[in-house]
Amino acid sequence: MLERPAFQRGLALLFVPLILIISWLALSPKPPQQMSLGWDKLNHLCAFGSLCLLGSLAWPRRQFALLLALLAYGGAIELLQTLVPGRSGEWPDLLADALGLLLGSLATWALRRLLRPSPSKAN
Repeated sequence: MLERPAFQRGLALLFVPLILIISWLALSPKPPQQMSLGWDKLNHLCAFGSLCLLGSLAWPRRQFALLLALLAYGGAIELLQTLVPGRSGEWPDLLADALGLLLGSLATWALRRLLRPSPSKAN
């Protein structure tokens, strides 16, 4: 199932609105409180974990490039936040992004392992 091109294309299509929503939340001067998990670092961890899981399943052969691109995206957000009134760029946020990428990678690995076809048993 995970290797089906139609499934991967569907995930790739979901990746685009997710990254747009995360960008909007990260670069808004005052994001809606209803969209927060209650702790900024947890917001970063979950956002980047979700991006990693979705992206890794959509582009399984490009996982390393995806991880580098998402880490660069996290760094760009932190730099851009220094230009947004009421926001600030912080190294701990980038660390939370990186930990989210690690957890997303582990979740991807576990999901692939769980859903891989079992070898046929010879009688």
